[in-house]
Amino acid sequence: MDDAILPFQIDSSGLRGRSARLGAALDAILDRHDYPAPVAGLLGETVTLAALLASTLKYDGVFTLQTKGDGPVSLMVADVTSTGDIRGYARFDANRLPHDGTPTFRDLLGAGHLAFTVDQGEHTERYQGIVELTGDTLAECLTHYFRQSEQINAGLKLAVGRGDAGWRAGGLMLQRLPDQEKIIPASDREDDWRRAMILMESATDAELLDPGLAPSRLLYRLFHEDGVRVFDPQPVRDRCRCSRDKVTAALTAIPRAELETLKIDGRVEVNCEFCNTTYRFDDADLDRLKEEARAES
Repeated sequence: MDDAILPFQIDSSGLRGRSARLGAALDAILDRHDYPAPVAGLLGETVTLAALLASTLKYDGVFTLQTKGDGPVSLMVADVTSTGDIRGYARFDANRLPHDGTPTFRDLLGAGHLAFTVDQGEHTERYQGIVELTGDTLAECLTHYFRQSEQINAGLKLAVGRGDAGWRAGGLMLQRLPDQEKIIPASDREDDWRRAMILMESATDAELLDPGLAPSRLLYRLFHEDGVRVFDPQPVRDRCRCSRDKVTAALTAIPRAELETLKIDGRVEVNCEFCNTTYRFDDADLDRLKEEARAES
């Protein structure tokens, strides 16, 4: 039931949707950096949104959702590969974080933009969408983008929380796609959409996060009167794409004299911001890199 996206359809209206439930994967992503609770919660929403959006696309590569703002949380990034590997990272200034009350979305991000990118490799054209942070939540920013740029109605509901078993997240996404316009009268489309949105909004945070309530059961609870069908779940995994080989390839391109200036306690250290893994290279490692580079050239 956890760490998966469940596609579904409401039969009476033809509306399509996704349900997200993240458990151990999200907890691992957030726990590695010991984020303050407000930052962790916001990054949890970003990771969940990335998983939901990626599941609606057909691509072979990496889908990335990113925010940049002038608030204490200057950057958030979550990406999902077409095979379901997911990771996330937040950059923040602890000295600027509000310490009284519960900070709002605006308190944390300030003004800025949200971007998402589909990258299918060096020989393909990247697709990117950018929208200002217009709204009081990340979900509102994305629904605004869909409505203005893609001419698609989308509804999103998210919940992120930390319990005894760690961080969890749940989400629902509904979309009214263009092909429905051809087969359903306009008045019925509007009524169906409003009804579906009311039903989706009736889901509580507790229901979205409850490990004992299967997503399929929640969907039935919400939409059974209109007929709801679920399809095969799409698993997601906490898995970073960094590796020692990739770091090695990057270091090979840097002159040895410059590498010397990067040393800490006699070694070059490279830290992955996503998974917090540190790769260390001593003089013997650096000499070997240069020898291998010369041999290949």
